Amino acid sequence: MIVTPGSSTHTSSRVVIPFYVYAALCFLLSAVLLLLSADVFQQHYFHPKILAITHLMAIGWGTMVILGASHQLVPVICEGKLYSEKLAYVSFALAAIGIPILVYGFFTFNMGNPAKWGGRFVVLAFLSYLINLGKTIANGKSENVHAIFVFTSVFWLFLTAFFGLALVYNFTYPLMPHDSLHYLPLHAHAGVVGWFLLLVIGVGSRLIPMFLISKYSNPKLLWVIYFGINGALISYIFIFYFVDNYIWTFVPGLLLLISILLFVRYAYQAFHYRIRKQVDDPMRLSLLSVTMAVLPIFLLIVIIVSMVVAAHEKTNVVLAYGFMIFFGWITAIILGMTFKTLPFIVWNKIYHNRAAFKNTPNPKDLVSSLLFKAMGLCYIIGFVLFIVGVLAPVSIYFLQGGALLLVFTAIFYNWNVMQILWHRPTP
Repeated sequence: MIVTPGSSTHTSSRVVIPFYVYAALCFLLSAVLLLLSADVFQQHYFHPKILAITHLMAIGWGTMVILGASHQLVPVICEGKLYSEKLAYVSFALAAIGIPILVYGFFTFNMGNPAKWGGRFVVLAFLSYLINLGKTIANGKSENVHAIFVFTSVFWLFLTAFFGLALVYNFTYPLMPHDSLHYLPLHAHAGVVGWFLLLVIGVGSRLIPMFLISKYSNPKLLWVIYFGINGALISYIFIFYFVDNYIWTFVPGLLLLISILLFVRYAYQAFHYRIRKQVDDPMRLSLLSVTMAVLPIFLLIVIIVSMVVAAHEKTNVVLAYGFMIFFGWITAIILGMTFKTLPFIVWNKIYHNRAAFKNTPNPKDLVSSLLFKAMGLCYIIGFVLFIVGVLAPVSIYFLQGGALLLVFTAIFYNWNVMQILWHRPTP
């Protein structure tokens, strides 16, 4: 089911659009910072500028656009209405204030008031979001596997943010037995696997068949994936705290790889049994992002092998692993799905009373195909160049060239988004 004009599942565009705009600007700022700080990607990953860019991408870009879209999509998934639009505004305001303060704290490596206050605002933003989504799902008419994926992911998001704030405090107060760097992998994987991966699969398993107009459905397979991902994350946490031998991390790594490959199979089956044979460019990019989720897992295995065999981590491989997640898999998903969801939100706002008129455009007509193709070309080449520059640090020009193309990617993305938002109805 998709939101239809006058549907009870419809969330006001005024709630959703601010998240998209904020996220788009954060993406542009992240790309600019990446270009200006390209040289630090030849150093250790625990660098203030890398921490700032990572959190700006993870929270300002990835999380904000997902928060915005989910206020529209989750009511559709659970066949209800958003519990509270006021809470949605609260979560946006808190996050919008907290993110720049937090990023500034990381960029200047000031773990005092900037990082702490930024972290507090972000934690409160995610708490209000958790309450809103939890109430929405509980009040919905349909409690399905997709809704369970979403709620579990939001719970992991809150835990990740709360733990992240504890790590900030650990710089100035000895809250934990080890320094904050020791716990960084735990914080990162809780966010990437628990929040992003679960959320993307939960929503994607509903949206991919819907946008392809596919009859394929396999809830049993999705439950296997759900328990596989959560099992991988919980086992990783257990191993992190209670097992000294690093070789055991192969277990959650293997579970995660199997779960992702099962979702790739799910997406392929939905594609195979589609009714709509012609697939548009945003959907192609979204399907590509599904397969891109496998790439970081292979790098994770390389990292584990290096830790077991050589007893030390390869810094450039860790950097490439993080870059593949935030500028690769997550960004590819958003670049594709933005231009499947945002045009409909704007179209529904403008044309909901004129849907039957002859001269009414389709939602896809609001998107500039030329800007999208330019964005996609710059993105793919820029991503590959930057990865090569990280893995084979022979020349800074690979990093700078890749970063410059990613800046153009963000410019074209913002241009297309603003063009959609500035759309005026045809006479």
